[in-house]
Amino acid sequence: MTGSSLFVLGGARSGKSRYAQARAEMLGGRHHFVATAEAFDDEMHERIARHQADRDARWQTVEAPRDLPAVLDALNAPDAVVLVDCLTLWLSNLLLADADPGLAEGELCRAIKQFSGQIILVSNEVGLGIVPANALARRFGDAAGRLNQAVAATAAEVVLLTAGLPLTLKPRAIGP
Repeated sequence: MTGSSLFVLGGARSGKSRYAQARAEMLGGRHHFVATAEAFDDEMHERIARHQADRDARWQTVEAPRDLPAVLDALNAPDAVVLVDCLTLWLSNLLLADADPGLAEGELCRAIKQFSGQIILVSNEVGLGIVPANALARRFGDAAGRLNQAVAATAAEVVLLTAGLPLTLKPRAIGP
């Protein structure tokens, strides 16, 4: 039996992480925060510290900058509540490591489908702006768009955050 999945999208500073955490904290079970960020500068260290300060003692943090599907497989349990923040940082890490984003996308969707607990995934919506001027940024935008589409198709529920306001794009199915 599989659990439930929520995919939370939004732009930078849209409130998506706060919304996802609040939804996770309404659920009972063992709470795991799966962090995909890597801190390469002082600003990112501060950003990570702020996110950590927002979580209370119920949260266990697991680092997954590249091996996200394997971490989800390891955390898979009926009582697990897993919050992944965020998929676009994970994708950036993969691209910078010359990994195949298509293969990783397929493995992630498999892990989501097989997850028996509650999983909430956060991602940036990057397709609302202009086409970037450099090749790496265009490759990232294309890969992020494909990843977001695949995860949205896989997730049971999809919510878009704009200015802190949630808009349900794919409502959670009720009943058998």
